[in-house]
Amino acid sequence: MEASVSLAVMFGKLLPPLEFHPQQRVALYLLPVMFAILAVLFVAWYWRRHDLQKLSEELRKAHELGHQLQHERDLAQEELFRRLYEERELNKEKTQFQAQLAEYEKYAALARLALGAAHEINNPLLGILSHLELELKAAVDADQRVEIEQCIAGAKRISATLRGLVNYARPGPLMLSKISLQRLVTDTLSFLEGQPMLNGKTLENQVPADLPHIRADANQLSQVLMNLLLNAAEATPEGGSITISASKLTFVDSIELRVSDTGSGIPPDILPHVFEPFFTTKRGKGTGLGLSISQTYVRSHNGDIRVDSVLNHGTTVTLTLPIRQEQSEEAAQEAAEVVV
Repeated sequence: MEASVSLAVMFGKLLPPLEFHPQQRVALYLLPVMFAILAVLFVAWYWRRHDLQKLSEELRKAHELGHQLQHERDLAQEELFRRLYEERELNKEKTQFQAQLAEYEKYAALARLALGAAHEINNPLLGILSHLELELKAAVDADQRVEIEQCIAGAKRISATLRGLVNYARPGPLMLSKISLQRLVTDTLSFLEGQPMLNGKTLENQVPADLPHIRADANQLSQVLMNLLLNAAEATPEGGSITISASKLTFVDSIELRVSDTGSGIPPDILPHVFEPFFTTKRGKGTGLGLSISQTYVRSHNGDIRVDSVLNHGTTVTLTLPIRQEQSEEAAQEAAEVVV
């Protein structure tokens, strides 16, 4: 203990006492304050940095939430647009279905009217025709014979109209067989060669002989083809041409048969009505059932018929027919009963 005291006394003698300048004393007094201020600033900076990080994290989460909400809004808009589009399409289909239903109801009423008219008119008409033919045989006066012949022609026209009505209202069962369209067209053209309305007009058969055979009702297709050729002949002036062509459709097991003429064409306002029953522009020379019956026959073959026309340039009627045709057992049985 005494040694340590003596050592301190010795060092005190060796080291002179420290003396500070007033400015140094001020600095010494300010130094703790500066450290305190720095400590406060550091703490403030740390908490500020912590708050900024927290705010940045909150902003990031808010941005992600906003992006998610925008994505959900876009999905909701897409779903809304999809449902609106589906609703519009459903309304369009509903309108089309209602229009088709109204058309079918009209055709059903027409079919009932046609069958009733045929039953009520045909039997008396046959009696009238028989009586007129007997009168024609007994008639000697030329004027009287002309009048009787005009009456017979009118009665036959009524009979033809009734047959058209019956064929339109209740087409017979399909008698399916393998048919060469080239042969069918050739036979039909040969049958029509003597028709006066074809004089001075060129008929061209451009149906290829190697076209695949189709299963169809030859009688019905022959009637359709004959009706189309007669319509084309009536619309084509002398010097014009009527062309029948056909081709196998690509990637589809069907055949197109086309009847084209260089006639007067069909006005655009009339073209949408050509398949309507009793619609005619022949002014008393036609029944307006030709194309309607043709459409019925073609649809009974699961086919389609289309008319394209340019006024003063000509008309093309296109039949699309499947190559293979399935016949149900009921239809086959009905056909067998008809044959018997």
